[in-house]
Amino acid sequence: MTTSTAPDRLLSVLAAFDHTHPALSLTDISRRAGLSLTTAHRLVGALTRWGALERDESGVYHVGLRLWEIAALAPRGLALRQVALPYLEDLYEATHENVQLAVRDGDEVVYIEWLAARSSVGVHIRVGARWPLHATGVGLALLAHGEPEFQEAYRTGPLASFTPYTITDPVRLRRVLAEVRRTGAAVSGRQITDDALSVAAPVHGRDGTVAAAVSVVVPYAGAQVPTLVPAVRLAARGISRALGWRPEHGREGAPPPAYPSHR
Repeated sequence: MTTSTAPDRLLSVLAAFDHTHPALSLTDISRRAGLSLTTAHRLVGALTRWGALERDESGVYHVGLRLWEIAALAPRGLALRQVALPYLEDLYEATHENVQLAVRDGDEVVYIEWLAARSSVGVHIRVGARWPLHATGVGLALLAHGEPEFQEAYRTGPLASFTPYTITDPVRLRRVLAEVRRTGAAVSGRQITDDALSVAAPVHGRDGTVAAAVSVVVPYAGAQVPTLVPAVRLAARGISRALGWRPEHGREGAPPPAYPSHR
């Protein structure tokens, strides 16, 4: 990777950290950032003094709390989570299943909150995790309400596959997105793992655009989709209203999709 400016080099140091590499030595940072060891040492020192990085007793670096303080100001991050949390907790109490809140970042979905049920189906999700839009319930809810040009570009691009049930056909994806818009909910079955099903609904911001999506993830076997859809849509509507959305001309109810719609 070629980085020519000081901001590029600083960002490359921060970008060296991710969920699979949360702790790095200086040598690791240098290698992953594509920087010389001398340059990495200088930049890591500056970032550590500012608080963006922290160094533990073994000499390994971690992301610092100063970045968390800055990230908390993001309107699509902690601020949205705080507004949504009471409704997510209500959804959890109603289902006792995994509950998630996510936003779109480019062609990926980013999870900003997750309430885990102790005995529910296992999921490959954590706060900050990213997945392709087409492979998750929240992603389908967000993609279905994206700009038409974006939808078309995404649909005709490469569609990653994770199980035999992942949507990889662009024609099928178009039908699925149309169904999501028609029903107000997305049902994603066995796309990431073959034992889970997700029911998601879009969250609207004050201006009516879709700002996020909320979902519940349950075991695929025996999933009661007709019961889950109204509960998820109610949570999404509550968060939307808390964000200032007033559906003056929107439909308050739509028929739930037949189960399972996205095999």
